[in-house]
Amino acid sequence: MGKHSLKDWFTVTRYWSFPVSTMPVLASFAYLFSKGLIPSGPKPYFVFILCLLGVVVLHSAGNVLSDWFDYKSGVDNENAFAVPNLVFHHYEPSEYLRFSFILLDIGILIGICIAVLSGPVLFAIGGVGVLLTLLYSFLKYHALGDLDVFIIFGILPVLGTVYAVTGEMHWDALVLSLPIGLITVSVLHANNTFDIESDGAAGIKTFAMLIGGKASSVLYAAYMVIPFLCVIVAVGVGRLHPMSLICLVAGIQAWKNLKQACGYDRLGLEAMKGLDQASAKLQMTFSVLLSAGLFISVML
Repeated sequence: MGKHSLKDWFTVTRYWSFPVSTMPVLASFAYLFSKGLIPSGPKPYFVFILCLLGVVVLHSAGNVLSDWFDYKSGVDNENAFAVPNLVFHHYEPSEYLRFSFILLDIGILIGICIAVLSGPVLFAIGGVGVLLTLLYSFLKYHALGDLDVFIIFGILPVLGTVYAVTGEMHWDALVLSLPIGLITVSVLHANNTFDIESDGAAGIKTFAMLIGGKASSVLYAAYMVIPFLCVIVAVGVGRLHPMSLICLVAGIQAWKNLKQACGYDRLGLEAMKGLDQASAKLQMTFSVLLSAGLFISVML
């Protein structure tokens, strides 16, 4: 592994996708802050930082392991690939596999530290997260990847963060899971839709393949609308502070993504090109604005 620089290895983690895992943690902390549920003292802030670090490391482990599975299963090959490193032997498969388990071990150690500081329930939440990370590629290849991602990046980080910070379960915080989780799922869904033909040639079946390209583009467009409606409804019924509506500004980016996906009838699968990274950027913008609104609400 020494022949590659630290920068090389950082690139391998697909760092551009980190908002997918960190933003639910930030939004959950902001939610607790807006409700006056942050305990006094420095401990909750230290735990919050550990949560951010832990999800990034585990996310990195999942990304690297997923790339290894895609190469070994033939999904990534010389004719079709998402990541060229293994296909063109810039890295050996054993290096990827070793790196993924190093990251996984570090992530588990961070999780144990958080559980020791917070309580035993976090072992269960973290254990489910690790298991679903390990099973991601298998579930993705059997049309269950979208559900897996929604649980890993929509539900678990919300529940894990609120419990880690407060030492208690606050189920009402799950109001964040649907809007943030759906935008996160749109990242995977856009990628899988664009890869329908190459994934089919590799003999796997993603959810996008199951419903077809046209329906997938329509579903992606829905993912660009529903999260904003969720926030509006949550504010309307009093589950979120009205300042949360600041996140609607992110609708500008969502509209651009939606219009691109609606070009499917004219461009086919090419209409979905690049929407995975665009969705990751949208998730960061949406979540940062939502979190900012929740933080600001305390001062009003």
